Amino acid sequence: MADLAISYADVVGAAERIVGIAHRTPVLTSSTADARTGARLFFKCENFQRTGAFKIRGAGNAIAQLPADRRAAGVVAFSSGNHAQAIALAAQLQGVKSVIVMPMDAPESKVAATRAYGGEVVLYDRYAGPPETVANRLVEERGATLLPPFDHPHIMAGQGTAVKELIEEVGPLDLLLVPTSGGGLLAGSAVTAQALSPGCRIIGVEPEAGNDAQQSLRSGQIVRIEPPRTIADGAQSRSVGHHTFPVMQRLVEDILTVSDAELVEAMSFFARSMKIMVEPTGCLGAAAALSGKLDVAGKRVGIVLTGGNIDLSRFAALVQAA
Repeated sequence: MADLAISYADVVGAAERIVGIAHRTPVLTSSTADARTGARLFFKCENFQRTGAFKIRGAGNAIAQLPADRRAAGVVAFSSGNHAQAIALAAQLQGVKSVIVMPMDAPESKVAATRAYGGEVVLYDRYAGPPETVANRLVEERGATLLPPFDHPHIMAGQGTAVKELIEEVGPLDLLLVPTSGGGLLAGSAVTAQALSPGCRIIGVEPEAGNDAQQSLRSGQIVRIEPPRTIADGAQSRSVGHHTFPVMQRLVEDILTVSDAELVEAMSFFARSMKIMVEPTGCLGAAAALSGKLDVAGKRVGIVLTGGNIDLSRFAALVQAA
């Protein structure tokens, strides 16, 4: 483990740093979901997290470790929404300026929230080029520190605190299902689960339209794809990270995919049966279990619901169309 970007000690340190920045979110269960799958499912509800998603964990941890001179120069981030909001709020709480590069087609609610949290938003066309180009230009112009959405040890360690809380609350797991984009949450979760529940199988879940992580893990090398078109807007990364991928190779058993239709069905289930709203990306892990794509019968399964940031009109339209 010493050759990986993070260790469990880094996750423990992150948990201490983000006290007062991130909430300790609830773990919910559902007898209906258990009956449907034949398993005991534990949903870690990061849709109740500050800013509405797990990203505040990594953002808070990363900004807390900036030296004084870097804090004074501010931070730059790029994100479709959840990382954007997290960086903006974590920076505001710690007295640091933030500039966020967001795609023009990002949900308006996420853009508005990022600005409300004090972030300066710079828009770009995700289908014309990568956000890193715009972000790197801003870093050069302003002398700021770049905090990417997933491929950073401090971000990865912070995200791992969600599963730390989950296992501390419910005990050892047989299986952990984690929504996957660039792999920051998956890597942090895998390191944590390996330390706290050594026998736990760890599986990432991503949208069918954007299965770069699956291709990468199965081929043994990072595969880069075009921006995927999926309702899971938080999982539209083009590739996993150079820090996250080695962790995935070492600790993650497999990456599964689910369709947009299966995501909508999971959204409907949470709204109807558990009276909670989960965004499409947040449903990735749950959809794999609820759809029967993965046999979870007889197992204790942890599932991270990563966020609940979706416009009410968009949520209603997706569910009604299904």
